[in-house]
Order: sequence, then structure tokens, then C-alpha cells
Amino acid sequence: MTRSNIATAVADAAKSFAGRLIQPGEGGYEDARRIHNGLVDKRPALIAQCLGLADIADAIRLGKALGLEIAVRGGGHNVSGRATVDGGVMIDLSLMRTVHVDPRGRTARVAGGATWRDFNREAQAHGLATTGGIVGTTGVAGLMLGGGLGWLMSRHGMALDNLRSVDLVLADGGIVRASASEEPDLFWAVRGGGGNFGVAGFFEFGLHQIGPVVHGGLVAWPYANAKDVLRLFRDLTAKATDDQMLIAALLTGPDGATKLVAIASAHFGPAAAAEAAFKPIKSFGTPAMDALGPIPYVALNGMLDGAFPKGALNYWKSHFLDTLSDAAIDAAIAHFASCPSSMSQFLFEHFHGAASRVAVDSTAFALRGSGFNTMMLGEWLDPKDTDRNVRWTKEGYVVLQPFVGERRYLNYLDADDAGDKNLTAVYGPNLPRLRTLKKRYDPDNVFHLNVNIPPA
Repeated sequence: MTRSNIATAVADAAKSFAGRLIQPGEGGYEDARRIHNGLVDKRPALIAQCLGLADIADAIRLGKALGLEIAVRGGGHNVSGRATVDGGVMIDLSLMRTVHVDPRGRTARVAGGATWRDFNREAQAHGLATTGGIVGTTGVAGLMLGGGLGWLMSRHGMALDNLRSVDLVLADGGIVRASASEEPDLFWAVRGGGGNFGVAGFFEFGLHQIGPVVHGGLVAWPYANAKDVLRLFRDLTAKATDDQMLIAALLTGPDGATKLVAIASAHFGPAAAAEAAFKPIKSFGTPAMDALGPIPYVALNGMLDGAFPKGALNYWKSHFLDTLSDAAIDAAIAHFASCPSSMSQFLFEHFHGAASRVAVDSTAFALRGSGFNTMMLGEWLDPKDTDRNVRWTKEGYVVLQPFVGERRYLNYLDADDAGDKNLTAVYGPNLPRLRTLKKRYDPDNVFHLNVNIPPA
């Protein structure tokens, strides 16, 4: 397809397109093509910045008519870069960021380009919330479609467990609403199936009475205490109630040099219960920093945003550990000691409570049950440091292999995590049904720039 042919087709489509159709060289193209991960540097032939479902449908039809691959950008935060494509069409939902909250019905209708910062700001104006990430700049759509861990997951399940309905544009340009009563098979599939089944333009979520002030934050200790702190973390997770979420991290302090070990936690029960749950953390050893206590819910969800600036270079590796053994702890501590970037982290996110009690076949999302989602998060700023940071992250993943389980979390898979083995690790027994539904809703695999589920 020549550039002149694309320009002609775009000019014709622009007569009815409500948003913007941007081609290389035009104003705004360079900014629009960039996503959160600066390691990804792709140049679409066309960026379709949509304003509604009709725009999305037209963009899909245009991409198919031109014979171009189609990528979909919601928040553009996914580390793998699947939101963009070289020489194809990027369907960009970043102008669609409205969040409308119904406080009486405790629901929120959310556009496909909204971030969790947008969501939380509007919902908390009414003292309401739902599970949604731990970094506010993350897009609502991508996080939810792939699972949606967050501070509220132990109390209210994954983000997708709170979804009421989704307005989806299919591969043929048709528009459908999927819910428990409308297109129930499709509703099952999109709750964990990623972007395989269409472009999600609008979501409806159920909300819960949370905040505006909750209890949460982070306590950090010198790296010499790492083993004892991670053992404490493990002991606390074994006793945690549904009201408490716990994450542990090996990281570098604000000075850019001092390595630390930290426990981050949030508690959504009564103040007295939160204080009791936090006491073993706050009283342990001699912390280098203690920022654990009452905090606005919106601040809790934004406290890590500064550690993930747009444009930083990222490469991640992740796997699920059913248990956190002493040997796994020792391996992580030893590997992080050689971390080449002050921005990188070794994370342990605990799964328990409501998120883990849902039957595996209730949604496409199959990562149910308790355990530790463990991530080597490589992040740096200078491109000349790319090779050694990618190598360090990959080596950390190898170091943890003796301890991992069979499962993986979809949203943390990087661009090189492909193939049947990883699909099985993500979807387990749900994969055959997903492939059958993929054949029904996207038989030509139009939406394949994702963790792709091939049609049966």
C-alpha cells in the first residue's frame, strides 16, 4: 500500500470522522505515536484518534480496506508496546477519557482512553472506588481486559470482577454490548482475554464505598535487612484478611544509590484494624523510612506514579510463585544486589482474598488462587544502558525459574513472551474456549497485535 493510496483513503474517511486522522509528517504525529515505554519506537502509517464508537468502527474498516495491521491504544501504558505498530493503523482512544459516576446506583461509565487517575478522581468525588491498578497513569481498558490487580483486589476482586458491561467494536465494524445478559460468551471472554475480541470503547463498573481517607503507604529498611523483611512479608501475607493488600519490593532509595527493601500495604477496614495490621510492619527493626498510615485513596493510588515516568525505557519479566520460599528470597536478594539501574525493582505482589476465590472458569482470567506475582522490573533512562539492563532483567527471570509455578499474569508479559507455552500459562483450561470464541468473533485474527489467541 503506497503512501498516496493511504492519503486518498484517509481524505475520504475524514469527511465523516469526528476525531483526528494523523499521518507521518503532520502536526501532532510525533507526540501521538509515542507510548509510555520509551524502549518502544514505532511509526504507524496512520493514527486514528477516535471520539466515539462510530470512529472506532470506521478506523477498523479503513485499516482492513488498506490491508494494514491494526493496533489499539487505550492508556498506552503496557510495557510490551502492543498499543502501536510500524506501518499500520494505531486506533488511539486517548481523547476518550470521560468518566461518569452514578453515585446512587454506584456505577461508573468509563471511556476506553481513561486512566485510573481519571477514574479515581471522579469516583472519589462521591467516596466510591473499584479495583484498578497501583499506578495512576495506567489505562483503565488495558488493565481491566488483562486482569486488573490493584489495592482493592483482596476485598473486591480484580478490576474485571467489577465489570458490569462493555461496549465493543468487533472486527467487522459491528458494535455490541457485552454483559451477563447480552452476549454472555463475549462478556466472559473479554474479562481476561485482552484485546483479542474487539476494541473496547466504553465500560460500566460497579463501585464500592471507599475513602476518601484510607490507611496505606510504605515502610523501607536498609538492604542488609532484606531477608528478614521479606520473611516478615511472607508471614504477614499468610495472616492477611480481605481488607489488606501487601506488596514487597527490592528497590533503590531517592538518593539513587542506597538499596532498600520495602513493604507497601493498604487496609480498607476500620482504623483500629488497620493500625493492628500495620503494627508488625511499623515496629520491625529500624526503618529507613516510614510513610504508612492514614492517606487519601487518590494519593495511595498515585504514590508510585513518580517511579514510572513516561518515556523511561522499560523491560519486564514476571512469573507467579505459589509460595515464597527462603531459597527464592535469597535468590532475589542476591540478584538485585547487582541491579544496574536505580529505577529498577524486584516486586512481590500478593494475591489472596476475593480475587483468589473466583472459580477459574468463571471468567477468561485464570490466575486465581493465592500466591506471589513476582516481577523483575527493569527501568532506565539512557539508551546506551539498554543492553545491560535487559540482560540483568532476563538473568533475574532465569534465577527465579526453580521456584516459579505454572501461571503467569497477562498484563506483565513483554514483547518476547509469545507462544503456546505462555498462552497456557496465562489461560490454563480456559484457552480452548477462548480459541473457539476467537473464531466466532474475529475469525481472520484482525486483532492479533496482543498476547494473541489464535482462532480455533
